[in-house]
Amino acid sequence: MSDDGKPRIRFAEEADTAVIARIHMASRSATMPYLPPQKRDHEQVTRWARDVLLKRCRTWVAVRDAEIVGYAALDGDLLEHLYLRPDVRRQGIGTLLLDEVRRHSPDGVSLHVFQQNTDARAFYERHGFTVVDTNDGDRNMENLPDLTLRWIPNSAG
Repeated sequence: MSDDGKPRIRFAEEADTAVIARIHMASRSATMPYLPPQKRDHEQVTRWARDVLLKRCRTWVAVRDAEIVGYAALDGDLLEHLYLRPDVRRQGIGTLLLDEVRRHSPDGVSLHVFQQNTDARAFYERHGFTVVDTNDGDRNMENLPDLTLRWIPNSAG
């Protein structure tokens, strides 16, 4: 059954966690080279995805040609994660995931992004997110300055 290369979004399942872990690790190292080297191996990140991510967050995966190419995780109205496989960036898949998250967030969505992550900041700003707070890094594991962005439905008119 071919889905002609068009991505679709579905809820993540436990069977997806190894791929989610691979995407998480590959995306972070490809898009955020300023982060400290990853201390956790694939098995540990897979365990985290299964035991923490899928239990605490509503998590969706983007599937194209039967392969998972990205995921997004929402904890309440906080977008905890939105990662894509590095080779599928800038193809509209992040937008599809973000649209799914927003559909499930009638009161709006907040997220944290590293100040250095200019690509992500531009992506979210294009989608109507605005900066509501800045932080010197004392609230994230990496101790890097970050921003809180928020999107509120219909705020863009």
